[in-house]
Amino acid sequence: MEEKDKKLLRAQERVKELKGFYNHLIIYSVIMAILFFIDYSDGGSWWVHWPIIGWGIFVVIQGISVSKIGKSWEDKKIKEIMEKEEE
Repeated sequence: MEEKDKKLLRAQERVKELKGFYNHLIIYSVIMAILFFIDYSDGGSWWVHWPIIGWGIFVVIQGISVSKIGKSWEDKKIKEIMEKEEE
């Protein structure tokens, strides 16, 4: 496989990861807005902060994994594995 093809496949995978993250972020935002409205309409006992925090942790983790930090780690690991296979 040519280097150009490998780069294309990596770029396509990266776009897929980013798209998944953005979809997750949008769904999270919409659901949290609905829950906030329900909580506010119900007298504001403020239970809504628990799902915001709980689910928010997963959104942050996914965001970190698709960020440049996660990408540079991934590139290093790919390079490391390829070098081991060449030996």
